[in-house]
Amino acid sequence: MVILWTDALIYFLVVTVIFLSFYVVRKPQFKRPLTKIFHNKSGMVSLIFLIFFMMIGLFDSVHFKSNETHAKPIISVLDYWMTPLRTQGEKTYSAPFSTHLYNKEMVVLDNGSKVWRYPRLKYAGVYLDKPEQQKITDIVLKSGQGFLKGVVFCAMMIFGLFLLNRYYGAMSALNDWKQSPMALKLISSVVIMMIIGSFILVELSSYYHIFGTDKVGEDVFYQAIKSIRTGLVIGSLTTLIMLPLAIVFGIMAGFFRGWVDDVIQYLYTTLNSIPSVLLIAASILMVQVYMANHAENFTSLIIRADMRLLFLCLILGVTSWTGLCRLLRAETLKLREMEYVQAAQALGVQRSKILWRHILPNVMHIVLISVALDFSALVLAEAVLSYINIGVDPTTYSWGNMINGARLEMAREPVVWWSLTASFIFMFTLVLAANLFADCVSDAFDPRRV
Repeated sequence: MVILWTDALIYFLVVTVIFLSFYVVRKPQFKRPLTKIFHNKSGMVSLIFLIFFMMIGLFDSVHFKSNETHAKPIISVLDYWMTPLRTQGEKTYSAPFSTHLYNKEMVVLDNGSKVWRYPRLKYAGVYLDKPEQQKITDIVLKSGQGFLKGVVFCAMMIFGLFLLNRYYGAMSALNDWKQSPMALKLISSVVIMMIIGSFILVELSSYYHIFGTDKVGEDVFYQAIKSIRTGLVIGSLTTLIMLPLAIVFGIMAGFFRGWVDDVIQYLYTTLNSIPSVLLIAASILMVQVYMANHAENFTSLIIRADMRLLFLCLILGVTSWTGLCRLLRAETLKLREMEYVQAAQALGVQRSKILWRHILPNVMHIVLISVALDFSALVLAEAVLSYINIGVDPTTYSWGNMINGARLEMAREPVVWWSLTASFIFMFTLVLAANLFADCVSDAFDPRRV
């Protein structure tokens, strides 16, 4: 097993989220907002989509050394599961669900004659004798097979859950089905549809290139799925770096005031005065120079790409904590004048205990709302930075790199539109789910709403 720097931070983030979830659930002040989120239709559907994307990102964050001669030295569990998509590359461009290349070439027939036509693909639909007449029927048949497999898997999963609930009581939430019909039925329906849809896509991708292939013949559907991890890493690790700075400095500035407040205000005001794009470009250039001067420490392309991704998260985290810091400072200024804080100070309670027991729990709703809102902005920021070549490494799978590569493809004749379409669909789905869930969290934790 190989653990990259971003992998280790992702594992740490997952453990942190689990502990925070147990902490939040046990606090009575969070019971009403969490119940409101659970009963919000759009919020729960978006949360299911986010969890689905996160599971893909986690599987893509477990790396190990490959023994395959045609594979990269280091691959992930997701790469191993998607071996057909990863290894069955074509010669060059092919359209979605196509059985022929996108460009005409000189093809040598069995009798030695040469004709100018669209060559057949090496893998997609190769078993079809007459693809023009058989392809539609075959796609419908393969979709039906994937649908049946998904239905069987869901039936087995539901049967297993009911057995656990009956004999072990492990799924006690099923007993509340009638008390909360909307939430549980909605969650179950969306999960079942996503599982069935995943089985259909897996079945089709085993025989066709769902989103076609790129210039070097690599499957675009595989690229879009691999890019999920990059988007999640940018959104989550940047938040992990940003939160401690924003929380510590914001609470200290609002609680202590005086010279502490002046120094922190001067710090984030100065940082905000520097154009973020220029700061990121300069930092990425410094990282590239360091890697070039210490090439012996970066012998693998995936290690170099991972280090650049880590530094990009670090740079974005350092430049994006100021907004949340301002909000926390303003909220802390209000909380320090509350009667219970004044009483604690009058009784001689240590400042550290006041900050930990009274200030921090009462600003957590702002932290949760800001994290949910900033996540989608960071995912979009990666696409924009990669588009202008100051984002992730060009060898890293990301939606920004896909969009950047689609610039020339959209200008050629005929137009190669599927790379841009695939990246747009996946990025739009993730960002939309994050925004809908952020709106749900904002409404639930808004103290003005009852």
